[in-house]
Amino acid sequence: MEKEETLKLIESAQSGDKSASEQLLTCNSPLIKSVIRRYRNKGVEYDDLYQLGCVGFIKAIKNFSTEYDVRFSTYAVPMIAGEVKRFLRDDGPVKVSRGTKSAAIKIAKYIEEYKRVHCDSPTIETIAKQFELEPQEVVFIIDSGKYPVSIYDSNDDNSRSLMDKLQTSENEDEKLDKMMLKKIIGELSPRDRQIILLRYFADKTQSEVARVLKVSQVQISRLESKILGRIRSEYGEA
Repeated sequence: MEKEETLKLIESAQSGDKSASEQLLTCNSPLIKSVIRRYRNKGVEYDDLYQLGCVGFIKAIKNFSTEYDVRFSTYAVPMIAGEVKRFLRDDGPVKVSRGTKSAAIKIAKYIEEYKRVHCDSPTIETIAKQFELEPQEVVFIIDSGKYPVSIYDSNDDNSRSLMDKLQTSENEDEKLDKMMLKKIIGELSPRDRQIILLRYFADKTQSEVARVLKVSQVQISRLESKILGRIRSEYGEA
């Protein structure tokens, strides 16, 4: 869908045109699905995730303004992800008591430390002895800790949440940024895409890129400036 057509539909939707909202949802269904895909296997059905994504998308339509100077899809992605993350954090598929959440986090930390020291996972009996619990209580607490809601809560000592401590290579914002970057690059022409990939991913100099494309360094400089300018114009700085 062209940018101008998207903006017209957004204006209509903001004026109460439900058919415009439905058309935007239909056309952007692949975008919504690409965002919610990373939240699968979190204890929430895919259809429910999609509905949450649609809620976030509708909010993006409602709140979007051309004054933001960003492409609508760029603005919509964090809105869609935010709606899903809020559900996982605040509502979740299962409610767990505060005490159980705290115990789940403590046990998770203990298991992590035990693995680091012993290069093996502790048994249920070992965990039960450590926390002075019955084995069945340990099983229940560990199972409750598998739900997404538990990993966002901090311990009683006001430490960081378990989510903050997970050793991942990138946070959700970085993932979203990479997803949008992939989308932006995918929309470039083959020549423009090659220039950007060589310059910013292969770390080639303009002279090296010029040799690959068999043009002058000056031409590469001009082309690169035009490409970046067009990206900023269409997607904004965000």
